Amino acid sequence: MPLVAYHLPDGTVREIEVPPGQSLMAVSTQHNLPGIVAECGGNCSCATCHVSVDPEYAALFSEPSDEERELIEFSDDACATSRLSCQLIAPDTDQRIEVRVFDSR
Repeated sequence: MPLVAYHLPDGTVREIEVPPGQSLMAVSTQHNLPGIVAECGGNCSCATCHVSVDPEYAALFSEPSDEERELIEFSDDACATSRLSCQLIAPDTDQRIEVRVFDSR
C-alpha cells in the first residue's frame, strides 16, 4: 500500500496510506485534508482537487484524460505537474508518493 505524503497549503505534511484502487482525492477527503474540496465528488468536473505530482512519481499513474487537461488548464496555480487527485488511483506499490496540494477554496 503506498504511503502518500500530502504537502498541504499551510506548509504541513500529512502522510496517509492509500489502499490500491482508491483515488488520492477520496482518501484525502476522508481524512479532512485542507485544500482538497472535491465539489464534484470525484467526477472530474470541477478541479477543486488540484494537486501537483512530483515527476518522479508521475509514471505510477495513468496519463491525464483530455477532460482533466482542460480543467487543469483553467485552474489557478496550474503547472506542468498538475493533476486532479480524483483521477489519481493509488497503484499497488509500497513506494512513498509525494503530492503538493493547492488551496482549492
